[in-house]
Amino acid sequence: MLQFDSKHVKNVVLLGHTGSGKTTLAETMLFESGIIHRRGTVEDQNTIADYTDIEHEKGKTLFSKLLNSKWKGYKINILDTPGYDDLSGDIIASMRVSECGLMLLNARMGVEVGTDIIWQYTNEFKLPTIFAVNQLDHEKADFDKTVAEAKAHFGNQVVIVQYPVNQGPNFNAVIDVLNMVMYQYPPEGGKPEKLPIPNSEKEKAIQLHKELIETIAANDEQLMENYFEKGELNEDEMKLGLHHSLIKHEIFPVFCISAKQNMGGGRLMGFIDNVCPSAYEMPPRLTIDNREIECSDKGKTAIFIYKTIAEPNVGELSFFKVLSGTVKVGDELTNEETGQVEKIMQLFEMEGNKRIAVDELTAGDIGATLKLKNTHTNNTLHEKGFPIAIKPIEFPTPTFTIAVEGTKKGEEEKLSSALHQLVEEDPSIQVEVSAELKQTLLHCQGELHLAVIKWKLENTYKLSVNFQKPKVAYRETIQTEADTTYRHKKQSGGAGQFGEISMKIYPFSKDTPDPKGYSIRGKEEIELPWGGKLVYYNCIVGGAIDTRFHPSILKGIMEKMQEGPLTGSHVQDVCVVVYDGKMHAVDSNDLSFKIAGMMAFKENFVNANPQLLEPIYTTIITAPDEITGSVMSSIQSHRSLVEGMDAEGHFTKIKALIPIAEMHEFSAAVRSISQGRAKIAMEFSHYDKVPYEIQNELIKSFKKELQEV
Repeated sequence: MLQFDSKHVKNVVLLGHTGSGKTTLAETMLFESGIIHRRGTVEDQNTIADYTDIEHEKGKTLFSKLLNSKWKGYKINILDTPGYDDLSGDIIASMRVSECGLMLLNARMGVEVGTDIIWQYTNEFKLPTIFAVNQLDHEKADFDKTVAEAKAHFGNQVVIVQYPVNQGPNFNAVIDVLNMVMYQYPPEGGKPEKLPIPNSEKEKAIQLHKELIETIAANDEQLMENYFEKGELNEDEMKLGLHHSLIKHEIFPVFCISAKQNMGGGRLMGFIDNVCPSAYEMPPRLTIDNREIECSDKGKTAIFIYKTIAEPNVGELSFFKVLSGTVKVGDELTNEETGQVEKIMQLFEMEGNKRIAVDELTAGDIGATLKLKNTHTNNTLHEKGFPIAIKPIEFPTPTFTIAVEGTKKGEEEKLSSALHQLVEEDPSIQVEVSAELKQTLLHCQGELHLAVIKWKLENTYKLSVNFQKPKVAYRETIQTEADTTYRHKKQSGGAGQFGEISMKIYPFSKDTPDPKGYSIRGKEEIELPWGGKLVYYNCIVGGAIDTRFHPSILKGIMEKMQEGPLTGSHVQDVCVVVYDGKMHAVDSNDLSFKIAGMMAFKENFVNANPQLLEPIYTTIITAPDEITGSVMSSIQSHRSLVEGMDAEGHFTKIKALIPIAEMHEFSAAVRSISQGRAKIAMEFSHYDKVPYEIQNELIKSFKKELQEV
């Protein structure tokens, strides 16, 4: 098996909106490098990358895939990714282990939803990025419009390296202004013929060549000096300038392709080999404690797990990047996070779902291994005496929540296990078992993400599930004081039950004083597990209630606060004063005073102007400028308050306070308005009053549920 050192391994991630042609280009690159001898198509469901049943069913890439090709002395690892923000966890993980992003633009659609969203990630990671305008053979292809949109969205550092001579159904030639030649392709695609630039194109080619040189020189002082001295840069200087500018995320070259017709793929691969950086040339990666890890095959061995999937009848397949050194079959590596020693029993290069066994992989390379015992995504494995942990991938925070339940009794454990495995495979999913809401909550990235999860549960794990709108974790409190005396008395032969309590309650706030007119014998200030406080005052004088019964009274109050009188929600921020009562020498006991405490509190609560509170979230909506007005209208129609706005390129960041009860409908509305281009990030802020009409409806609904039970 041919081995490649770290200087000759290139990792490129294919990016772009769904339908831009990423999977078709991956297929073409594998064909051009001789890895496959016949190109499959998405339509025929026989591509190397899209091999899962759900991808065949949907006709779209839904999971990232690792492929590899060998090209003129280089190894190119190709990571094909989905084109939806809902599936951004896979996109981000793939970008994290790549040194070059190849962003595809659809020549007939221009800059689309997914392009804008993914561009934000490339900027965040400072990922070297090149553009390829694809589908130039389409009758509605418009290269100039597409490039103009790219410049408008991503800046003037988007610079043309190639432009088409005859876009449309007869497309077969491009002018390359870096090499200053014309590439003309045969009807079946493949290797082009190098030809002189036609006279009709020379003026345009020279002008674009000059613009390319000026853009390159502007980012390099030495090249700028050379350009001023000679009035020109040679091809080697231009490639060197492009190389350095790509590393610094300063120039974004534009190429021309028709992936379907196999035109332009070979030139792209040549550029990736000769100009795009390898891991060896990129700035060192940082550990959690900010140490640098040099990518060198001479260093000590360390690998980083960026993705985990469950393979039917095989077990977990762990995908990794070799950070340093060389990993070999038989190596024993320590998981820095868990301390577990893992023996590497097998190593693979990947071609979609096809595993090719290898003996070793060197620094900068990407591969996979099977059956690690206790290793997960974001873990770092290293050889003994080299303790490091790479900074973890920050997966996106979920923006969509749904309640999930099995439809068949007895499958609860099976569902729990399946959900755990889904989280293991995709850390952008979170699962929460809410004791408060009595629901299992599934937090994910959106409706498409949910559709993928549902498909897996039903088809992979053979589970029948229902999804429901999640309940809201309301809180109950009071706005005025109330006073009552409650007697609990039960007689049924022999010792009975007796407890009488006089109790006053009133609202708590941080400035609330102790009650006046009472003799305070004891005070407990309790931080409630669900937030807020209960302040309990023992103001009993003259032994009306024995001190030993106060814990039982408090227990009864706490039980009622766990399931409040209005909607069964948690109660918070209440002061309770127990100031009088009676007891019986025989019939009084802990249970009697627990019940008396509970019922006295309940009576007081409903008479103290009770108020339902709802969780409010600080929400950041990042939306394209042209739809900001529509998003603002939607915010205001969902009982929400706009707090501020900031510009961010062609996007506007809107900060708003939105009730979580409105978030389900609001997210769907924003997704519809923006066609998926807007992003929502949310964080809990505080609880606020529920409007009177909504509170009444919620109380009625709760009473109806109790009657049905």
